[in-house]
Amino acid sequence: METQRVVDFPHRSMDKRPRKRPRLTWDIPPAVPPLAPPKILPNIYCAQDFATLPNYAYSSIYYKGIPRNGSPPWRPDDKDGHYVFAIGENLTPRYRILSKMGEGTFGQVLECLDNDRKEIVAIKVVRSIQKYREAAMIEIDVLQKLARHDICGTRCVQIRNWFDYRNHICIVFEKLGPSLYDFLRKNSYRSFPIDLVREFGRQLLESVAFMHDLRLIHTDLKPENILLVSSEYIKVPDYKFLSRSAKDGSYFKNLPKSSAIKLIDFGSTTFEHQDHNYVVSTRHYRAPEVILGLGWNYSCDMWSVGCILVELCSGEALFQTHENLEHLAMMERVLGPLPQHMVIRADRRAEKYFRRGSRLDWPEGATSRESVRAVWKLPRLQNLIMQHVDHSAGDLIDLLQGLLRYDPAERLKAREALGHPFFTRDLRSWPFHCLAFAVHLDSTHGNLAVFLLPSKCLTRPVSLFQLKEAAYRSFLDGNELIMKGVN
Repeated sequence: METQRVVDFPHRSMDKRPRKRPRLTWDIPPAVPPLAPPKILPNIYCAQDFATLPNYAYSSIYYKGIPRNGSPPWRPDDKDGHYVFAIGENLTPRYRILSKMGEGTFGQVLECLDNDRKEIVAIKVVRSIQKYREAAMIEIDVLQKLARHDICGTRCVQIRNWFDYRNHICIVFEKLGPSLYDFLRKNSYRSFPIDLVREFGRQLLESVAFMHDLRLIHTDLKPENILLVSSEYIKVPDYKFLSRSAKDGSYFKNLPKSSAIKLIDFGSTTFEHQDHNYVVSTRHYRAPEVILGLGWNYSCDMWSVGCILVELCSGEALFQTHENLEHLAMMERVLGPLPQHMVIRADRRAEKYFRRGSRLDWPEGATSRESVRAVWKLPRLQNLIMQHVDHSAGDLIDLLQGLLRYDPAERLKAREALGHPFFTRDLRSWPFHCLAFAVHLDSTHGNLAVFLLPSKCLTRPVSLFQLKEAAYRSFLDGNELIMKGVN
């Protein structure tokens, strides 16, 4: 499920990456034309609510409903097989369409009111094309398995219901907030504070470990598929931009009020026993073994997690490319040379990326000078993290080096990563005293406000930069702080 709706706050478009997911070889072939319009209108196929189900097998809950009042007259789909609708009309008598939240290769996501439960939900309406219908049924199967083992629904998005409506598979989800990518984009690609990245990373790894324990591989982890539970945010000063003019508000950035996240989009999730020789993952988060055609397993998810953590810290994707050779060159630039035992095992399609069977054909094989420059401007992983992270940089670098190991057999597993010092190091034993610092609240007034922050408000040592943000957020949340104006 892809969502594009985010709370409205000022932003500047800085995205240089096309975000449309490429059509991959694992898509179920071949496409067939949509079925002819049914004679019986509105032809509603429904499924029971999962809260009342003793058995989650979709084959046992799929039944044909009886047409009822409330659905609009039948209309043909658009040329791409998307469902055509109008805001305010019903999607079956139970759900009323409030808005369109987003659109992707699979179909559309609609914000709807559940008339039975009186709650807002998100409904994924899949295109009326056979391969997407079949993929949707696979996703439902995965969602049911996740729901059986995650009763509290704290790790992955919760499926509420599903039904087949006029040849469109519709999956009803709980309504969540924006994706981490959408939040970055609306925030002019300003990175998240490291403590927030730590919390995001911990929750993401818990979700991935949960899936891996169930013998499931997500295969499409990326910021677009990680959603904040809440849409609420606060504005805080961005001290890296305080020297700029305040006219455009650029020295303020937005932070989510809650760090709670959930994993979504299980349309490409695979079971451990299935074939793992096809191409998976969105380009920027694709592991080297996938590019080299060596097959893949759970470790491809861990590579994606490493790429995501770097992006959350820096605001930019680690490997911004759309070509295999350039992608491999970027990996070698950031992480060092590829191991020879992987290179010599590369399949025939990947052999062309290497000279004499061992050395990467770079820059000789580059398609353009721009491509060469894009690779050479990349810093080493350690330098990249040091540019964006103040405290905890050492622990984060060590964690990323474990997640971004070329050899999937040596890559950290999800539960091993959760035990890394980046997440577990106990910093609360550091002595704290009442700390004073200045925050330039409004450059037009020319005054400084001094915040005296009691030590009990702190749980770990932070830099002055982080302390300013923490105090400002605490102040906005109504916590007791001492303020004193200074001339």
